[in-house]
Amino acid sequence: MNVALRAGTWLAATLALLAPALWNRFPLLQFDTGGYLARWFEGYLVPSRSVVYGLFLTASWPLDFWPAVVLQAAAAVWMLALVFRIYGLAERPPAFLGIIALLAATTTLPWITSILLTDIFAGLAVLALHVLVLHADRLDWRERSALVVFVAFAGATHSATFLVLIALTVAALVVSLIDRSIVPRVEVARAACAVALGAAMLLAANFAVAKRVAWTPGGYGIVFGRMLQDGIVARYLDDHCPDPRLRLCPYQHDLPATADAFLWGGGVFNKLGRFDGLGDEMRTIVVESLAAYPGMQIETALAATAKQLVRVATGEGVLNTLWHTYGIMERYTPSVLPAMRAARQQQNEIRFDAMNAVHVPVALASMALLPVIMLFALWRRSLRELGILAATVTVAILANAVICGALSNAHDRYGSRIIWLAPLVAVLAPLRRRSPIEDQRPRYAMPLPRAAA
Repeated sequence: MNVALRAGTWLAATLALLAPALWNRFPLLQFDTGGYLARWFEGYLVPSRSVVYGLFLTASWPLDFWPAVVLQAAAAVWMLALVFRIYGLAERPPAFLGIIALLAATTTLPWITSILLTDIFAGLAVLALHVLVLHADRLDWRERSALVVFVAFAGATHSATFLVLIALTVAALVVSLIDRSIVPRVEVARAACAVALGAAMLLAANFAVAKRVAWTPGGYGIVFGRMLQDGIVARYLDDHCPDPRLRLCPYQHDLPATADAFLWGGGVFNKLGRFDGLGDEMRTIVVESLAAYPGMQIETALAATAKQLVRVATGEGVLNTLWHTYGIMERYTPSVLPAMRAARQQQNEIRFDAMNAVHVPVALASMALLPVIMLFALWRRSLRELGILAATVTVAILANAVICGALSNAHDRYGSRIIWLAPLVAVLAPLRRRSPIEDQRPRYAMPLPRAAA
C-alpha cells in the first residue's frame, strides 16, 4: 500500500471513530470525567480515578480536550490496522475502512473513542496484549516496544483494565505451560513486564501528584457496595450489631438498597466520612463476610457476573446533568466552558434508544458467536489464528464481567467498553482466507538462500 493511500485510509478511519465528538462539537463527557480531570489540580487521590488518565486529560485541556479524543481514535485505528496486518489483510484498504465503518455504525466503538473516559483503552489493551504475546515475530523492535508502553499505559488508566490484563497474562502462562508452541515463554515474560510497567507508571503518577506511593484507592469500598446491594452487608450487620467497632450499626435499617445510592447518593456514607471515614470498617465487613457466608458470596458473585455479561448498552452516564464534571471544568479549566456549553450533549440532543436497538443485539449475538468461531477453528486450519483471537476476547469478556460485576457492580458502561471486540472478531471471520503462520513467512524473517544454479 503506498504512503498516500495508507495516510488517506487512516485519516478516514480516524474521522469515522471521531464522528460522535465531531457531531457534538465537543468531546463527550460523563459523570466520571471531572474526577479524572481534577487530579492534577487537587493534588490528592480519590477512589477509582486514575491519575495517569487525569494527566492525559490535563495535557489536552488548552485545546478544549480535542487532542485526547484524537489520540484515542488514532490509537484505535493503529491497533485495528495492526490486527488487520497480522491476519493477512493489510493490502485490503477497502475492507479495513468497511470494517471501521461497520463497527462505527453497529457498536459502541466510536462513542467510547469520542468520550473523555478511560473506556476505549480496555478493549485496545486486550488487542495489544494479544498481538504482543502471540505475534511478536511479525513485529519489529519498535512495534514491540510501542505495544509494551501502550499496554502499560492502558492498564494504568483503570484498575479493572489492569486486572483484565493480569487475567490474560495468567491465561497465557497456563497455555504456555501446556503447549509452548502456541505461547512462547518469552512472550509471557514480555506481557508480564508490560503489566508491571503499568503498575510502576501508576505509582509514579500518584507520587508525582499526591506525594505518596499508593495505588488508586477505593477497592474495598467498591466491593462493599456490591455486597450491600446483594444483601450481604445487611446480614452481617444483623449478625454483629450492636458492635462498638461498627459505626454503621445505628443505620443498619436505613441503608440504601443499591451500591450507587450508597456510594454516590450522599446520606449515611457522606455523614460517616465517605471512603476515608468508613474505609477500615468496609474492609472489615468485606473480609469477615467472605469467611462467614461463602455460599452466599459465591451465589451472588455468579449472579452479578451473569448480569454484567448482558449489560452492554451504549451511552450510560452520557447526560446533560453532569454537575460534578461541569463544576470541575468551571473551577479549573474555564477556557473550555463556551465550547462545552454549546455542545449538543449539553443541549440534551443525544438519544441512545435507537442506537441501542442495534448495538445491544449485535453485541450479544457476536458474543454468542465467539465459541462457534473457536469450534470451527479446531478443524479448519485457516481459522486457527482467528480462533485464538476469539479465545482471547472470550477470556477478556469473562474476566471483565467477573471484575466489574462480582467485585464492583454491573453497569452497561463496564460491558460496552470491551464487548465491541466480539463484533470485530465476527466480521474478521469471513475475510480470513488463509493463515499467515501457514502461508507466509514472518515479515522480518531472513530471506531463504537461493538454490545453486
